[in-house]
Amino acid sequence: MISTALHHRDPWQLLVATVISAQTTDENVNLATPELFRRFPTCAALARADPAEVEAIIFSTGFYRQKTKSIIELSRDLDERFEGIVPETIDELVQLRGVGRKTASVVLAEAFDRPAIAVDTHVRRLSNRLGLSTENDPNRIETDLKAVVPPASWSGLSMRLIQYGRDVCVARNPRCGVCELIELCPYPDKTAPLTGRHAG
Repeated sequence: MISTALHHRDPWQLLVATVISAQTTDENVNLATPELFRRFPTCAALARADPAEVEAIIFSTGFYRQKTKSIIELSRDLDERFEGIVPETIDELVQLRGVGRKTASVVLAEAFDRPAIAVDTHVRRLSNRLGLSTENDPNRIETDLKAVVPPASWSGLSMRLIQYGRDVCVARNPRCGVCELIELCPYPDKTAPLTGRHAG
């Protein structure tokens, strides 16, 4: 099964890495987090971190000030409210500052193999193109996907769609000629195989 490319050793590291991954690549995150987790090996340590030191470590991932604030605050919340143990329900996870539903769903699916669907830009694009949802709101897309996909498949769905969105069904000039779903795909602007022209 396809799993997240974010390197992590435990649910807390995945939680932090997922927050840092906003608006950047997994590769950039994976370059920054080894030093972050070496310097701050527990949520208690990160909760007490000097923001300037954290900012310097994750600077290359972009939006480093907001990300630093988020990961320090979520670590503080986790340490104070959950004794440093990452909760295994979405309702508890989203109570942590800086943690939204998408991040919570990634942690549930990847760290705990719980049925959850994380909706990012790739999942939204593929859901719309494949006719699985006509919505743009992530929460509504999540609801639509859960209505057509069996719960047993929820935990792996997001990563499969994300990888397919990166490799084949890209935002611009999707590689429809090599797409195994082309005959089922209702997307009106799909490209014809080999020609690169729009199918008529």
